[in-house]
Amino acid sequence: MLSKLEEALGYVYQDKELLRTALSHTSYANEAYKDPLRSYERLEFLGDAILGFATAEYLYHTFPTKQEGELTKIRAELVCEKNLAEVAHQISLGEHLLLGNGEELGGGRNRASILCDAMEALIAAAYLDGGGKAVQGIVKRLIFPMLAKVLNTHDYKTELQELVQRKRDQALFYEMIGEQGPDHCKEFSVRVLLNGVEVGRGVGTSKKRAEQAAAAQAIEKLF
Repeated sequence: MLSKLEEALGYVYQDKELLRTALSHTSYANEAYKDPLRSYERLEFLGDAILGFATAEYLYHTFPTKQEGELTKIRAELVCEKNLAEVAHQISLGEHLLLGNGEELGGGRNRASILCDAMEALIAAAYLDGGGKAVQGIVKRLIFPMLAKVLNTHDYKTELQELVQRKRDQALFYEMIGEQGPDHCKEFSVRVLLNGVEVGRGVGTSKKRAEQAAAAQAIEKLF
């Protein structure tokens, strides 16, 4: 059963006990082991820091002209509880959680706070199991595509079109260059061309979101 989760994550854990710990809620650790240290809480602590660093590095390189305050805001929105819980739902993480009886009856498998914490624990477990490369694979596959959703609060495609049209005879074209992942967790890659020259790339969980991300990057580069 865990193989389905690993397939959705795009990473196979060598240490299955580490993966099991990442899925163990405190209520389960208390009931099954009488030991809260065998829950995912310590991994969650580490995963929060690792995810923060990985996201900060990605945003730093993706948006070279954005100021620190704006980068901080985007990072906070990208890895907020709501988004991490959404990613958890996409990979059916709730089905794999180990919960105590009370938490099970209380609907813990669908609680956003628990799903968010478990996602961070899985990322930490991947880091301890496979290092930074393992983490990069997971966040690139599942977290970074959420950037387009964050950016969708602003219509970057329209803004780019308006900026480009300041000059005559300018042609914008969006081209899908990649598609990967299972049907329930697709990731689309798009590039935007200005007069036939690539000026930006983006990824997203839909073509529209990927186009928005590509347009945002183009604006950063060109203006």
